[in-house]
Amino acid sequence: MHLSWQIVRLNLKETFSIAYGNYEFRDALIISLKNNQCIGFGECTAIDYYQINLNEFVTQLQKIQPFIEKQKLNHPTDFYNFLLTLNLPSFLRSALDCAYWDLYGKLENKSFLELNGIQINNLPESSITISVAPIEEQIQKIKASSWTKFKVKCNHFNQLEINSLLALNYDIALDSNGSFRKENCLQLEQLNRIEKFTYLEQPMHKGFENYNVLNSNANANWMADEDCQDAIILSKLKPHYKSINIKLVKCGGLTPALEMISQARKLDFKIMIGCMTESTIGISADAMLAPLCDYADLDGANLISNDIATGTKIVNGMIQLSQKSGLGIDLI
Repeated sequence: MHLSWQIVRLNLKETFSIAYGNYEFRDALIISLKNNQCIGFGECTAIDYYQINLNEFVTQLQKIQPFIEKQKLNHPTDFYNFLLTLNLPSFLRSALDCAYWDLYGKLENKSFLELNGIQINNLPESSITISVAPIEEQIQKIKASSWTKFKVKCNHFNQLEINSLLALNYDIALDSNGSFRKENCLQLEQLNRIEKFTYLEQPMHKGFENYNVLNSNANANWMADEDCQDAIILSKLKPHYKSINIKLVKCGGLTPALEMISQARKLDFKIMIGCMTESTIGISADAMLAPLCDYADLDGANLISNDIATGTKIVNGMIQLSQKSGLGIDLI
């Protein structure tokens, strides 16, 4: 097995504005694992508010390359257990885990879904992100869009703006990226009409000292994002959040995400498969878990102007899963 990598710049179609800042591009680390003319691909992007430095990842890859290339081609769960011994950051571990699943499936000539016995019964429809902007502009974008589900970003609490969104006859979720305060959340969860929002994602900065005021039995469908990094935290989140957002780079890849979904179902969480701003490489990996989830937020590749791969497509929110082996990824 041969390991290689490259850093590419993904240009955004328009400025991506969230509570953490404004972005014109994302740099992505693309991992390739090759064996017998088959190549598996994985991806992670540089996210400043997660302190992700891709150059540091490259240095780590250079150190561990000999150990990875010596690994026998066993089942992906065995490879993941090996990755755990390397003490890698979750973003890098995810890119390697996804690349291995893609390679393994291509070598076996089976898709990830086949390998894991995942049935495609009901696929959730993906939302598309509406960046931070004056509320009039956000509403205009919603009305002009061909998508039907929307995740509206905000960077402060404004009851009048929230009322304007609630007055719309659209499927809308609210993502404040941690910009609300405790008193704002307590106010919102008492409103009966707050149920109209599909979910309210990561309302406050992460940490139990903040989310301990949230009530999962209240009207608001609170969804944990940064507060939900792995399966270990789920039982602690349960009294406060109804839903969780699983992102592969947060939990470490497809392998731990499968376990996380299993544990979350036992605790009766609603589950969303989410993404960063990624190319089709990352989105194709994320989307493999969509049949197991209630919600999807997989618009990442739709936000960039220079996609680098083919695979699963998200068309106006509809998930068109690749039918090819592995994760179905090919470079353009």
